[in-house]
Amino acid sequence: MSQRKQEKIGLFFGSFNPVHIGHMIIANYMAIHTDLDKVWMVVSPHNPLKEKKSLARDRDRLHLVRLAIGDNLLLKASDIEFGLPKPSYTIDTLTYLKEKHPNKTFVLIMGGDNLGSLPKWKNYDVILRDYEVYVYKRPSYDLGELQVHENVHLFDAPLMQISSSYIRACIKKGQSVEYLVPDRVLEYLVTSSLYR
Repeated sequence: MSQRKQEKIGLFFGSFNPVHIGHMIIANYMAIHTDLDKVWMVVSPHNPLKEKKSLARDRDRLHLVRLAIGDNLLLKASDIEFGLPKPSYTIDTLTYLKEKHPNKTFVLIMGGDNLGSLPKWKNYDVILRDYEVYVYKRPSYDLGELQVHENVHLFDAPLMQISSSYIRACIKKGQSVEYLVPDRVLEYLVTSSLYR
């Protein structure tokens, strides 16, 4: 009897505050143009390296990611970190997922800007030893010496110069964010008080 191939899941972590088309393009690119079966967009409750006060509520950000994904079966919104101890560290989340889903292989997706600072992460050597890391290059960032690591794979995903902080600033000023966020996210932002 042939053994079933393990499903390969890419984990794309972010505060997604709010999610925008730049995030969606990267997630979709990784799902289509690599050997990943699916990409989970993992909404981080609170990144230990970020100030918390500018974050919208966890469930609001998760809802926006679900709206953005719509019926794309290659992508999934994940709230896995909401129930884990805060602040959330990637290695703890990976360990938890591996235990919870022994039939899946997990891959870390990150931008080239994060690869350079990876040595500052908790147990980064264990991450590199036990997991593959799929890196989308960012032109203005040096990938550092880790780019030649056997578990690091580089990809040229199309990148947009859009930031969530720019979108939040526009909303605060009452300016339109049409085309910067997926349509269903735009509809929700226009009718809710989020980021105002």
